[in-house]
Amino acid sequence: MAEAQRVHVDVRGVVQGVGFRPFVFDLASRLGLSGWVLNTSDGVTLEVQGNGPQVDAFVRDFVQEAPPLAFIVEVQVANVVPIPGENGFEIRASRALAQRSALLPPDVCICDDCLRELLDPSDRRHRYPFINCTNCGPRYTIIHDVPYDRDKTSMASFAMCEACRREYEDPRDRRFHAQPNACFACGPRVWLADAAGRSLVSEDPIRQAAAWLRNGKIVAVKGLGGFHLAVDATHAGAVKRLRERKQREAKPLAIMCRDLAEARRHAHIDDHALALLSSRHRPIVLVPKTEGSTLAANVAPDNADIGVMLPYTPLHVLLLGDGPATLVMTSGNLSEEPIAIGNEEAIERLGAIADVFLLHDREILVRNDDSVVGAVGARTTFFRRSRGYVPLPVMLRDDGACALGVGAELKSTVCLTRGRMAFSSQHVGDLSNEPAVDAFVDAVEHLQRVVGARPACVGVDLHPDYASTRWAESLDVPRFAVQHHHAHIAACLAEHQEPGPAIGIALDGVGLGTDGAVWGGEVLLADLVSFRRVGHLGYVRMPGGDQASRQPWRMAVSYLMDAYGKDWRRFCPEALRSIDEGRREAVAGLVQRGVHAPLTSSTGRLFDGMAALCGLFLEARFEAQAAMGLEMAARRGVQDETVWPVDLGVHDMLCIPPAYFVRCGMQDLAAGVSVPVVAMRFHRSLATALLEACMRVREETGCEVVAAGGGSLQNRVLSRLLIEGLEKRGFRVLVPERLPPGDGGIALGQAVVARARMEDSVAVNVSATMSTDAS
Repeated sequence: MAEAQRVHVDVRGVVQGVGFRPFVFDLASRLGLSGWVLNTSDGVTLEVQGNGPQVDAFVRDFVQEAPPLAFIVEVQVANVVPIPGENGFEIRASRALAQRSALLPPDVCICDDCLRELLDPSDRRHRYPFINCTNCGPRYTIIHDVPYDRDKTSMASFAMCEACRREYEDPRDRRFHAQPNACFACGPRVWLADAAGRSLVSEDPIRQAAAWLRNGKIVAVKGLGGFHLAVDATHAGAVKRLRERKQREAKPLAIMCRDLAEARRHAHIDDHALALLSSRHRPIVLVPKTEGSTLAANVAPDNADIGVMLPYTPLHVLLLGDGPATLVMTSGNLSEEPIAIGNEEAIERLGAIADVFLLHDREILVRNDDSVVGAVGARTTFFRRSRGYVPLPVMLRDDGACALGVGAELKSTVCLTRGRMAFSSQHVGDLSNEPAVDAFVDAVEHLQRVVGARPACVGVDLHPDYASTRWAESLDVPRFAVQHHHAHIAACLAEHQEPGPAIGIALDGVGLGTDGAVWGGEVLLADLVSFRRVGHLGYVRMPGGDQASRQPWRMAVSYLMDAYGKDWRRFCPEALRSIDEGRREAVAGLVQRGVHAPLTSSTGRLFDGMAALCGLFLEARFEAQAAMGLEMAARRGVQDETVWPVDLGVHDMLCIPPAYFVRCGMQDLAAGVSVPVVAMRFHRSLATALLEACMRVREETGCEVVAAGGGSLQNRVLSRLLIEGLEKRGFRVLVPERLPPGDGGIALGQAVVARARMEDSVAVNVSATMSTDAS
């Protein structure tokens, strides 16, 4: 008889809450192996014993055949002494270790098996709104610590009934150690409340909520990572009331459709968008609206796209099955505030918005808004990375010290590195109010707890007045100020495991430059430690400072003055003349005197100015509305291939003068060229100028890698032209794929730059010490 072989295996990654232990149990049993498996705060540990070929097959297959929700980062296998007489394979109780490196899974949409049970009248969980199993359901939003066991989740207060306990303890059941496992007899429940929080009697709260939605009511729905505000998406009056109460005047609202057929009534969905919509992440996907859509026009006014998602919880499935087939499902908050997660919090903050509340008693421990992505061809661009993706890590090229990036002021996220992994938090929002800052601090503390690491250094934005920068001053670790656009490029490099140097194209609205100006249209030569600015959009004045981003006509005046000097009034288009002359002249005075009018090279402000000159938007009712309008117009003029000539000059610092775009645009409009064609020519000409800048830098440096970042890359016309043009000219192009290109991904760049600079400074200090010792 062959001598038994035994191996000890440590597995790190997302291996808890994904059915990994029952998978190991089943595989070992099929191969006739004995041993055990358990969760630890470091991952999963197991030992198997048996004949050599079977043990070898186990080691090979358990990685290759791992459950679909697993994400294996590292496997360590060691031979150990066999245990005589061992029989059978067991799943042991979890064990806490001093080292905490287990990775937590994200929340996962309802699986097909649970969906069938939910809708089956003969099943004991028929219409149970919290049905789940090992393959689906809440994860990250109900966890407060690792290892991922029920007593460390918000399900700890729900004692399982006998039937649920049998499933939970049976390794062959798909609900084995599914921590949120529950049913009508023992689990969370739903109920209705009015705007004052008083409970409303209803035999079936979900059916009643659905009926109110059909009648035009606004319903606040407690979901997976927070509250939604829901209305019938075809009811213009209901949408209007929601906008007025939520103080969201014009920004597009997302919709949730009952199924794919319903989604296709409202939007064009190609194969890539379909894959995103139906993935287990279930993000909001931005897709073109159809001509015959019955959506209320005020769901996404002045916008060719609509944000669509499919139901991802059993409660959503039931609500959409009983009620309108398409609902507006927008974040449960007032404009710019964090999403509400607690029942009492929601009543207090949303009581003036919602007519009625659909509540439940499973506590949400982590705010986690819906993720938003755009699909262009085969590329995915994140606008917001949150529910469904967080806390999956981005893998870095090298190991290193733990570093924290605290993000910028807008679209705030934080990022914590541990070894070769970088953990980006869920979307927090704009740090313009106290609740958002509190949510930011909560996100930092929760990330440190579940990742099991404390930062050795912190990266902050160069801007001293950002709330995130000020908060980081309280940390007793080395602090590194990282220029905003360098952080964008470093984030892109880190995501692609590239050390640099690379030609960095950083295009956005606002970022403090090293010269004190407002940067935003930058060409850098950058690595993970430092950068050199080699080109930029030409400076113009930004009259009124931040007010210019809310009133694009101000930038239009500034760009006209830059292009035509004292004669600018002669070229003032009709749309701009609708602004009171006294106001125009006051703004011109700010530009002339340079008072309350900082210099800017911002791409976002250039888009604002061109949108106003084209008569699209003189005032912006939400961030980037004017730029979005110019992009939408360009998509209607996409067949035009005219490129306006731009001269970058021959100086050491390349400059793309905005005056060229303004003059050409004004000439075309005066000649009767349509706004969509002018908008497309502007996009194409800006992309061409940036291509020329990259080729000039390549001639000087030999660098053939381009890394791009910044919120303007979310403009799908500009990003497509830029990427295709660079690739045609032989550049290797890196763009953000797993994080947003805008400020939602900047914390990663801050963290990796801070880590690299700290390690550089340590190396310099060691070298200096060695030199001193030698002397």
